Amino acid sequence: MIVNVPLSESVTIPQLGFGTYLVDPEQASDVIASALRLGYRHIDTAQMYRNEAGIGQALANAIGAGISRRDLFITTKLNTPNHLPDDVRRTFTQSLQDLQTSYVDLFLIHWPMPMYYNSDFVTTFRVMEEFLADGRARTIGVSNFETHHLDKLLAGAQTVPAVNQIELHPYFQNRELASYCQEHGIAVESWSPLGRGRVLQDATITDIGRRLEITPAQVVLAWHLAKGYIAIPKSTHEERQRENFLAAECVLSEEDIARIDELDKGEDGRTGQHPDVFSRL
Repeated sequence: MIVNVPLSESVTIPQLGFGTYLVDPEQASDVIASALRLGYRHIDTAQMYRNEAGIGQALANAIGAGISRRDLFITTKLNTPNHLPDDVRRTFTQSLQDLQTSYVDLFLIHWPMPMYYNSDFVTTFRVMEEFLADGRARTIGVSNFETHHLDKLLAGAQTVPAVNQIELHPYFQNRELASYCQEHGIAVESWSPLGRGRVLQDATITDIGRRLEITPAQVVLAWHLAKGYIAIPKSTHEERQRENFLAAECVLSEEDIARIDELDKGEDGRTGQHPDVFSRL
């Protein structure tokens, strides 16, 4: 039931994936193994999460057990201290080794943050275009880029980023940025699609869930999918992993979608830092 969203002429991404932010490195292999058993094929990680090796072991085990690498979609992201060209190349190679794969399906700049380096994200992205050319990355993109970052990147790079992974959920719908991405052929991927759980107690969400006999999390994820966004919920609990996965079978009415659209709180709904002030190294 999971739709594949086109990123290029030859690459599609499962619209519902599995996030791994804050998944403990020691637990990562077991958590991913559980997700793969349930049917997830899109796995999202990052150098910053420090769990690539555990995820790589689970992926290698799954491939050894008969899952085709071609059926998996693996994303990782460049850590913020690694923007200089030699660091981009070195750490990307290490990510491939840790993930036990010869290529990733999507490689992202995690945060723009050019002010901390003797480089800028356009130069960084141009290095990532090397991985696209040699086949070690099937697609490349960005994460947490605002419109002014994207304006600069589109003016200086040879490749339109395939994806912009951004905070987006019913309380923070990030509409201007999402619209910009869609207008420029950049797929929108929602991190924290459940708003760190804050939206799950909302009366509108719970009311829709009761009427449709689905859970609040399934309501929210079904909204993301209906809006055309890629969503990467995370859970270390198998039952919640299954619940999230089954959201792909849930269908909301246009009225339900409109009611959820009305929950947007603008900047007051943001749960993470704004990319323009983010300073985590």
